[in-house]
Amino acid sequence: MQVTIETRDPREAATDLLALPLPSLDAKKLRLPSRAAALDRSLDGRLRAVIEAGDFRGEAGETLTLYPDSGAPAKRVVLIGLGPESGVDADAVRCAAGAAIAAAASRKARKLHIVAPSLRRVRAPAAAQALAEGVVLAGYRFDRYQAAKNGKGQTVEAATLLFERGGDLRAARASARVGVVLAECQNLARDLSNEPANELPPAALAREAQKVAKETGLRVEVMGPAQLKRHGMNAILAVGQGSSNPPRLVVLEHNAPPKGKRGKPSPKRPTLCIVGKGVTFDSGGISIKPSAGMDEMKHDMSGAAAVVGAMRACALLNVPLHVVGVIGAVENMPSGTAYRPGDVVAAMSGTTIEVLNTDAEGRVVLADALHYARTRFEPQAIIDLATLTGACVIALGKWATGLFGNNERLIERVRRAGEATAERAWPMPLWEGHRKAIRSDVADIKNTGGREAGSSTAAAFLAAFVDDTPWVHLDIAGTGWTSKGTSYQPKGATGVGVRLLLELLREWKGVRLG
Repeated sequence: MQVTIETRDPREAATDLLALPLPSLDAKKLRLPSRAAALDRSLDGRLRAVIEAGDFRGEAGETLTLYPDSGAPAKRVVLIGLGPESGVDADAVRCAAGAAIAAAASRKARKLHIVAPSLRRVRAPAAAQALAEGVVLAGYRFDRYQAAKNGKGQTVEAATLLFERGGDLRAARASARVGVVLAECQNLARDLSNEPANELPPAALAREAQKVAKETGLRVEVMGPAQLKRHGMNAILAVGQGSSNPPRLVVLEHNAPPKGKRGKPSPKRPTLCIVGKGVTFDSGGISIKPSAGMDEMKHDMSGAAAVVGAMRACALLNVPLHVVGVIGAVENMPSGTAYRPGDVVAAMSGTTIEVLNTDAEGRVVLADALHYARTRFEPQAIIDLATLTGACVIALGKWATGLFGNNERLIERVRRAGEATAERAWPMPLWEGHRKAIRSDVADIKNTGGREAGSSTAAAFLAAFVDDTPWVHLDIAGTGWTSKGTSYQPKGATGVGVRLLLELLREWKGVRLG
């Protein structure tokens, strides 16, 4: 979708649909914003009339459509509620943009103009980014396998954001470009996660990462089973050994140093690693899952999808850091060659893992991926994303990602990035008791600590492979996909984590974690 910024008077916008976001309004003491008041005069007072009649109150998510007289530049004017102005933030603006896309799509409108709201809490550049993100995210559809879409596909071809004259339009345009890039990269993550498992086994996921690298100039390396074996990545190999689709380890690098100095961090350009769980389908293995909902297990690589999307955004936005994306890609299947409950596996680090449940496979895959990232690149920090535990879904539902880590400053930085992007991450406990719960009687650690505090004991397992490197684990099991859409989030994969990671990375300069 093409997104542009103009300073045209809304009354002169020749468009299929003109969207006017407004905060909550008091019909008895009605004071319209200046551009809304001017638009109302051109509509012969219809806007004021519907507000005074109580038909539109400006409540969050509320919409109302007006039809100007024949010959008016705009065919339709849609009022969109933002809620009380004191609570309007960037996400409220993003939601309004999503509502505008929905209104345009339902009317098969091809051209959409949105009047950028003038708000005390959201300045023009932030509003431009939020509006751009909202229209691109809301316009997403995963319909490539539908031969006849019956007109249900997205119709909006162009969205024009109308800002007031006299503002910092250069900053607004730059912010809108950032918003488009972030949303497109999040949509890429959605695409990967929504792909059926038969179309995206580990090798195909690796090829998609290679395509992104070729497009953006990222350095890429893909390791197959032979290389994984040479590196001693027996944990990844164990999880993948039951499938006819062999595992892969994918490494993407942004601002990679010269090959002779690969992996050595520079004080001028710190290294950060983002690690993604890429289980392209999770049957549970020998500890097989119930059939109900198993189709959703194609989304068990949503962490890897977010890493691919975030790495593309790093390149396109020229993030001034050395960022490394590491993905462990496997398919967890039951067969005569599958790993079994009771097996003991030696990870790349040398730590031995007792497998009590083959459905607790994501953490086993991440064991090798985290150790490789830490020892190969010596990063200043590691952030991993994984659809790791059902326990996190029970604890936080779809409303927040579970946030664990070993460094309070890094945890707080990630939490703030989540708040800024409306990809909320909630700090969860990681205590010594959780570490004790994964001690094994026959190996160094076991891959499940039982039902109690399942998300925390899973994080304790991961912590065993990062040593003292500052590290955060994001459990996106509840936020990685949704069965109920919102204004800018259709049903299916969410692409969660892409915007959070970029907010964190773009604000990284000068951070001390020690």
